[in-house]
Amino acid sequence: KIDRAAGYIRKKIRCVSTDDCKTGIILGSGAGPVAERLSEGTSIKYTDIPGFPVSMIEGHKGELVVGRMGQRNVMIFNGRFHYYQGFSMEDVTINIRVARMLGVETMIITNASGGINRDFDPGDIMLITDHINCMGSNPLIGFLGHGPIFIDMSEPYDLALLKKVKDAAGTNEEIGRLTEGVYLAVHGPSYETKAEISFFEKIGADAVGMSTVPEVIVAAQEGIRVIGISVISNMACGITKGKLRHSEVLENMTKAGSRLGALIELTVNKVL
Repeated sequence: KIDRAAGYIRKKIRCVSTDDCKTGIILGSGAGPVAERLSEGTSIKYTDIPGFPVSMIEGHKGELVVGRMGQRNVMIFNGRFHYYQGFSMEDVTINIRVARMLGVETMIITNASGGINRDFDPGDIMLITDHINCMGSNPLIGFLGHGPIFIDMSEPYDLALLKKVKDAAGTNEEIGRLTEGVYLAVHGPSYETKAEISFFEKIGADAVGMSTVPEVIVAAQEGIRVIGISVISNMACGITKGKLRHSEVLENMTKAGSRLGALIELTVNKVL
């Protein structure tokens, strides 16, 4: 399945076929407009790629876009696959394995998350320093023959790259405030209870979401460097009053979109 998908993409997109695309980007909920920063972009719908699942969640466009961001070729997965959609972990992480087969060496993985850290505000951008896996599964279970499964996870997010990102962003007014912290993943799709958020806060989580961790685990197995970026799209249950709505997530992601795009473009051209 991975071979078929990679082969199809390689035939369709020239810079991929010439191994001139070393950076991959995964765009989370509501972050699709970041792809509009590409020039000379070529897009392929996920439905046209053999072996790819179909992303049907609102805020996920469901297409692969390859083009130039500034001076670099990048491969953007505009929409991801979620465990809560009923996909297997193999399907959830096929984007990472295909990207590696196509020559990608560094992935910028983004998501929308609920803020647990009480110093955060909706719209903040958090650089992910580590994660906690509360999804109840692991993408390497039963996935033999694709590299070692007992992989080291002491630094799943490249901290040297994160430092370079922070230094490059500096006091850039377009990007604004950058925070950092630990991302905790649950499988969803229901939002968390107050008791769960209270527990997550106690064990050191700064933000919570329903993605990213499986992709990062597979990236570690594949030897891909990872920069994790989480947009705090809302405050988690119990941190502030009020009910959580997916529409609120998309609304706040739209507001943060230009800042996220500026950060990603700066990272691609000044850090990588």
